[in-house]
Amino acid sequence: MATVTAERRVVAIVTAIQFVNILDFMMVMPLGPDFARGLNIDPAHLGIVAGAYTVAGCLSGLFGAFVLDRFERRSALMVCLAGLGVGTMAASFAVDLGTLVLARVVAGLFGGPSTALALSVIADLIPEERRGRALGIVMGGFAIAAVAGVPAGLELARLGGWRLPFLAVGIAIVGIALVVRFALPAGRRQDGGAMARLHFLRRPNTALALAAVGCANMQAFLVLPATTAYLQFNLGFPREDMGLLYMIGGGLSLVGMRLAGRLVDRFGTAPINGAATLALAALMFGAFVMVPPPLPLLVLFPLFMLAMSARNVGTQTLMSRVPSPAERAGFMSLSSAVQHLAASAGAGVSSLLLTSDEAGRLTGMASLAGLAILSAALVPLLQLAIERRLRRGITR
Repeated sequence: MATVTAERRVVAIVTAIQFVNILDFMMVMPLGPDFARGLNIDPAHLGIVAGAYTVAGCLSGLFGAFVLDRFERRSALMVCLAGLGVGTMAASFAVDLGTLVLARVVAGLFGGPSTALALSVIADLIPEERRGRALGIVMGGFAIAAVAGVPAGLELARLGGWRLPFLAVGIAIVGIALVVRFALPAGRRQDGGAMARLHFLRRPNTALALAAVGCANMQAFLVLPATTAYLQFNLGFPREDMGLLYMIGGGLSLVGMRLAGRLVDRFGTAPINGAATLALAALMFGAFVMVPPPLPLLVLFPLFMLAMSARNVGTQTLMSRVPSPAERAGFMSLSSAVQHLAASAGAGVSSLLLTSDEAGRLTGMASLAGLAILSAALVPLLQLAIERRLRRGITR
């Protein structure tokens, strides 16, 4: 078992990985209007760019489910981060929609397994009684990306064009790959036989867990790819204030994730996710169905980010309890594949249902929000079923 100092170092490194990995994906959506103009892409088709990453992540996650546990964690993580960095930098050289999508495919092929491996490291080294708090910190990488990363990326795009953020983030990812090589404790290979025999896929706990994570990601990506364009073109939110919006939302999420991690350790996943889902449904209705929104966007959007962040902490904590150590990286990779598949489906539905006029205004967001609310409502119900089974000692 790792010492407290070693645990803190591991949490810090994995948080940095989570930050750059999420930023690599998260910044694409706020930058969407910028590179849409630069590459003559229809704003209604921005979901294709997001979907390219998630489809690739799904495919690599499915493959990784059968092989990742056969490799030592640190070496595999370093290779995946290096590939993610190269793919991200390649996006800065895109000349049209096709080449941008190709670069995002490369990034997605390595991004999915890197998340699975990083979360497996936490589950391997952090005891269950402190895991919720640790994952609350790690998932704070999302909030840090919103507070610092996305606003910085938007400012870089304003100063040097939309290509500059991709180049800068790609270099940062390669740098963190080097940190992993020299600062992360070496792990050991796990027995991947259970995953190879497909027994794990037949367990009810696995099916419930994957269904929950799939519904959560489906909800998110029904609305997220077009959110920035919707805020700017439909609701008139100023482009120059977009960084401030993400900064406020990220700051609120950072505090909320720490609190959510403590609450999950104390009360369990289902109650916290149930409360977060109720808040999330109300906020999506207010932001995307009601016109004008009932609250200022500087209040509504940060609360939306907070609710999603709190739910994600509970979800990842519960995911870490489902597999055995020998199956952990494989399960996390399979979970990553399902997340990416659900995200691809959500982004695809978004692109199909949304249309835009000459001014870039989007129609169809209310319908997408309704689908997202239905998807979100299933998550706490599925997680409650898992928790009840685990409390009764049913681990299969």
